[in-house]
Amino acid sequence: MPRPARRALIGCLLSAALAVTGGTALAQGKTVKILVGFPAGGGTDAIARTLADKLKDELGATVIVENKPGAGGQLAAQTLKTAPADGSTFFISHDHTISILPLVSKQPGFDPARDFTPVAGFASFVNAFAVSPGTPARSMAEYVAWVKGAGQGKGVVGVPAPASTPEFMVKVLAEHHRLDLVSAPYRGSAPMMGDMLGNQIAAGVGSVPDFIDNHKGGRIRVVAVGGAARQALLPEVPTLAELGIAGFEDLPYYGFFAPAGTPKAALDAFAAALRKVIQQPEVKARLTALGLAVEFMDAGQLATREKAYAKSWAEIIRKSGFQPQ
Repeated sequence: MPRPARRALIGCLLSAALAVTGGTALAQGKTVKILVGFPAGGGTDAIARTLADKLKDELGATVIVENKPGAGGQLAAQTLKTAPADGSTFFISHDHTISILPLVSKQPGFDPARDFTPVAGFASFVNAFAVSPGTPARSMAEYVAWVKGAGQGKGVVGVPAPASTPEFMVKVLAEHHRLDLVSAPYRGSAPMMGDMLGNQIAAGVGSVPDFIDNHKGGRIRVVAVGGAARQALLPEVPTLAELGIAGFEDLPYYGFFAPAGTPKAALDAFAAALRKVIQQPEVKARLTALGLAVEFMDAGQLATREKAYAKSWAEIIRKSGFQPQ
């Protein structure tokens, strides 16, 4: 075979090999970025860093976590939209950014169906209502009685992001118990938790991963959880459904998303690596300890889960009278 033809053949074979392994972005020695839409120190950040530490070995690449906090993950989602579609950038997100933001914002700056492609899901979780250490209540009933007892600031409830599922939970609780509750939106769970621990706010709503460590340490008290059943980590805490408040049984999810147009080989390589990582005993134990129910979902299953969740919450938001802003 003439030398030029041999070189051309070798080039084609190398290109094919890179495609099979997920493209150059997932090849040995390259860097993969995981975007997090919330500040360092929060539940999503802890989950991302747990996974990134193990994904680097499975992918044979440097994996970094980049925090882009703001607007409930909106800034990170907008960053993903403009990122190269080459397998170098992924976005770890729960339900709020992907499913809820497009329902509550007139101009979110991204369209999940058009701008993103689902990669894989890895867990579900529940949201919870917790009281700060200076709040005397030991249960939801005691909290309701305490707030009704009047007192400036008693009805302020922190939420990790505006127009989020936690904020709608506050609205439902206020209506159900006829309380004067006011949501205080934060830029993520970490600053909200700081104010709860400092008794700057009396209560907060967030995910179990946001609260579990401080609850176990006795620094805050979780008094109610979402979901259809009590949580294994919090067997003593009743569900909202047990307390007569329906609508929070559908479980939020965690998943990874990539820019639209990312090569399928790169998506498959990342999904395969994620599947292996969450099956590792130490990783599964850590995620479970954070309050997650670990379950792998392929791209199709994640897409179906996201659409169903968005549909159910569209009805809740409509009934609440909330107008997109």
